[in-house]
Amino acid sequence: MTAAAGTGRLTRTLGPRTRRVVYGEPGPGEIRAELDLTSTIDLAHIVMLTETGLLSGSAAAALLARITSLRDDGFRELYGLDAPRGLYLMYEGHLVAELGADIGGKLHTGRSRNDIKATITAIRLRTELTDLLGEILRLQAALLSRARVHRDVVMPVYTHFQPAMPIGYGYYLAGLATALDRDIAALRYAIDELRRCPLGAGAVAGTDLPIEPARTAALLGFAEPPLHATDAVAARDTVLRALAAVASAGLTLTRLATDLQLWSTQEFGFIEFPERLVGGSSAMPQKRNAFLLEHVKAKAAAAVGAWTASAAAMKSTPFTNSIEVGTEAVAVAWPAFAAVRDSVLLAQVLVTGAHPAAARMEQRAREGFVTATVIANRLVAQGVPFRTAHHVVGAAVRDAVEAGDTELTKIALPDGTPVDLGAELASLRDVVAAHDRGGGPGECDRVVGVLRQHLTGHAEWLTVHRARVRDAARELAAAVDAVVTEHGTGGTA
Repeated sequence: MTAAAGTGRLTRTLGPRTRRVVYGEPGPGEIRAELDLTSTIDLAHIVMLTETGLLSGSAAAALLARITSLRDDGFRELYGLDAPRGLYLMYEGHLVAELGADIGGKLHTGRSRNDIKATITAIRLRTELTDLLGEILRLQAALLSRARVHRDVVMPVYTHFQPAMPIGYGYYLAGLATALDRDIAALRYAIDELRRCPLGAGAVAGTDLPIEPARTAALLGFAEPPLHATDAVAARDTVLRALAAVASAGLTLTRLATDLQLWSTQEFGFIEFPERLVGGSSAMPQKRNAFLLEHVKAKAAAAVGAWTASAAAMKSTPFTNSIEVGTEAVAVAWPAFAAVRDSVLLAQVLVTGAHPAAARMEQRAREGFVTATVIANRLVAQGVPFRTAHHVVGAAVRDAVEAGDTELTKIALPDGTPVDLGAELASLRDVVAAHDRGGGPGECDRVVGVLRQHLTGHAEWLTVHRARVRDAARELAAAVDAVVTEHGTGGTA
């Protein structure tokens, strides 16, 4: 057993099989992904240690040069090396072996694997959520664009799978954009919660060394350092809230997909998709399956299940650093985010590709007696009590159904006075437009306008957020170059 494999207190490590269970067997891709984030944190930490005088300039330059070299080569030198205590300590041990304990051994000054791991989670979560938010904004833009294009396509809206009232297809799409707007707000909140960088919290209670956590936070694109060290390494509740927001967005899309799939059936014939968005059958030559919608519906399950698994892993754990919270509860989140992102990408092309069959939609609106409530309301406007109007219109619908009629043709008030339906229902589009209170389809343009303003605000916020992260990356690169340039050829500390 080499000294590098032990801890000082311990002289033995996990056996090979147990090690595989705990740390896995990371391949080149996993090694690059994890150590790229780890080494980014290292660069910021080394710059800060140098600026505070905790690390000499020459040692910092040597560390920065070596780490940069490893990064540039994709950490290829580390492939296949033994990692008895995980990738991080294998990587640190490699630096110690190459640069010596007096240089490589100083990298870990003033920090712990605990705050490093929490910071890696925060950076990765920030990246994943930022990317996902950008795609959801594109989807919302597509919904709003199609809402305007199809605002005058009349269709029935359904309740309990029965035709209810007339609306516009564009109005329906605007409704989905409205629901998605709340999912976007929740994602923004989750991203904003990541404004504090855990680095500096140490193992669980900070450090007595004169480090500057605010500096590393800024270099890594965060707004502030930790507020409370134990919380910084103990808590991953932001992961839970992110999963909840992502799951909600996924669920919103499942409802859209369910409607579009139903409406694309021959029985409805409301929606048609181009051939690039449908599939055939290996056995039934007549089939034209809108199967992508089934992927949209199913992928949300990954986020719902991940939230449940993550919450269960965190439940009843002590409020301190723990494997259950920091490792197991977090691990399930990444596949969930990827699944919902894929669902969003599919929804983008399905929303833009879906073509409404306007004539069929309007026909079904007329045949479904969806103007019944409108007629009742018109009677109310003439002084008829609503319950009386409701009763006589309901009776008229029953009479029409029994007579085999598909539209209401005559209504009589209780005193036998006939109602002229032609004058009341001149045009379905007029009926839809008249529903201009309470957020009805007559207000579709206003709804789209409000949501477009929100979309612009979301996009501007995301642009500022991304710019801050990019600017921090440039600042970090410049700081690294400055240290290497000043001290890399034997300069003084």
